[in-house]
Amino acid sequence: MKKYTYIDLFAGAGGMSLGFNNAGFKNLLAIECNKDFAETYKKNFPKHNLLIDDIKNVTEKQIRDIIKNERVDVIIGGPPCQGFSIAGNIGRNFIDDDRNRLFKEFVRFVKIIKPKIFVLENVAAMERHNKGRTIKEIVSSFAAIGYDIKYKVLNAVNYGVPQERRRIFIVGTLGENRFEYPNKDNKIVTIKEAIDDLPKLGNGENSNIPNHTAMKHSAQMLEKMSYVSDGGNRNDIPEKLRPKSGDSRKYIRYNSKKPSFCVTGDMRKIFHYSQNRALTCRELARLQTFPDTFIFVGNAGKVQQQIGNAVPVLLANKIALQVKEVLDHEQISED
Repeated sequence: MKKYTYIDLFAGAGGMSLGFNNAGFKNLLAIECNKDFAETYKKNFPKHNLLIDDIKNVTEKQIRDIIKNERVDVIIGGPPCQGFSIAGNIGRNFIDDDRNRLFKEFVRFVKIIKPKIFVLENVAAMERHNKGRTIKEIVSSFAAIGYDIKYKVLNAVNYGVPQERRRIFIVGTLGENRFEYPNKDNKIVTIKEAIDDLPKLGNGENSNIPNHTAMKHSAQMLEKMSYVSDGGNRNDIPEKLRPKSGDSRKYIRYNSKKPSFCVTGDMRKIFHYSQNRALTCRELARLQTFPDTFIFVGNAGKVQQQIGNAVPVLLANKIALQVKEVLDHEQISED
């Protein structure tokens, strides 16, 4: 059976790569500019060709030298796009906003490599930004280089991931786009089902499971969180101790009967549903469906960023299997 190949741009810690690997794809190249993220990627994918560099510095010759004569079937990645807040408000288009140059780099790679299919993941706001004009610009930029585009906002919670996480997945193919988004799962996985088997930890305690170390909270923070019930919020804290301002997503406790909130790079003030502490990096990784064998490198703050930025492995895998269906169909058509 043919083993399809892929390149991972903006690879991060490797959530998308792992999802595609688990679907039987072969990595030819990964690019990541953040050295902390790259250390984790290298540890978990020692056989992958990883370039640690700003993508704009990577030349066509470098790409050709690395992939040699191998055909690239798929390009995947989630380019950071910071231009949502003001693009359109002052007459500036998304594509022309220099802060979105990383999106243009993704397009450049697709234009050079001409993969049969690509998958671009990004924030859900991309779909509705600037009254829908931004997504039209994106579709046009890929259509100009020969790709037929489909896009859809998926909530990871509907695909076996124990977390509410909405992201857009833009899929382009050379020729007619036959890609179908994965079917939703009937069962929703709760946070308790995902992490309850991990060893219980007290304040600042360690364990023999990699990345499963409890944060050391101050006595003041421990007192505040002790009042917050399973699924509760800052209103459970007595008024004299209650924080008066700040993000409403702080000083709350996960609801053991529901999936997690969206995992971000800073989850320090959201508390375990039954233990008096924030979640460990391993617990957060479980919510992103990383296996316990996947080891994150760096201090807790950097590791939380790596986990928060990742595409959930299980969702990436389900996308990869749908990509494989498209490529399998193409093979049949060619035979």
